[in-house]
Amino acid sequence: MNGRSVARILSGVLIFQLGIGALLIVGDMQGSFSLPHFGPDAPDLDQPVRPGDQRRQFDPNRTPRQTGPAPSGPLPDRLTLTQLDGETYRLEGGITPGDADRISKQILEATPKVKLLVLQSPGGTVGEALDLGRFIRAQAIDTEMRNGEICYSACPYVLAAGTTRTIDDAASVGVHQHYFGESTILPARFAVEDIQRGQGEVMVYLDAMGIDPLVMQHSLSTPPDEIYVLLPEQLKTYNFVTPQ
Repeated sequence: MNGRSVARILSGVLIFQLGIGALLIVGDMQGSFSLPHFGPDAPDLDQPVRPGDQRRQFDPNRTPRQTGPAPSGPLPDRLTLTQLDGETYRLEGGITPGDADRISKQILEATPKVKLLVLQSPGGTVGEALDLGRFIRAQAIDTEMRNGEICYSACPYVLAAGTTRTIDDAASVGVHQHYFGESTILPARFAVEDIQRGQGEVMVYLDAMGIDPLVMQHSLSTPPDEIYVLLPEQLKTYNFVTPQ
């Protein structure tokens, strides 16, 4: 990506963050704050998506495990690493504090060596996803999404870390805004600084992984209680799928 494109993306993010800053200040004055919704309420997550209709209601605590196209019970609360076949392992569950170090150690200790991670996660802590993703890339591990399975919220950052990335057309990959919490926890000035710092880190990370940071246009415009499901052609456009 050239410098002009990066500058254009950063300018767009800055304008968005200034708007959020204004809302945070109003929220401080009124004692509460919630991120705005754009347009009508989104359909349920089990409804099919099509171009222009890709936002769905999202609750990570109510996102079931998928085995192919059918749900089969809840996902683990924390990331879990299990061997599937040979050097192929499954990594699934919520992404919680401490998971990056814990899973990195398990990967290093795994026998046989981990060469491919099959992902399924409703997301979770962004910082943990970025740290784990950097480790996965340093180990030259591939990532994969299978038919009917999910990767939402912070999970796409782990997916992006694969040296090669394979995504079945029937898999579901989705992004949304990071959760900022209530503005009454911190003064608005510090909350905006955290937003800017976090978004900047994510954009640098995506660029380093070979992902087009323009994908963030969808995450920034989708509130935390919804998910924007990327179409197969978008996954190719933003370089989530590597050439075979």
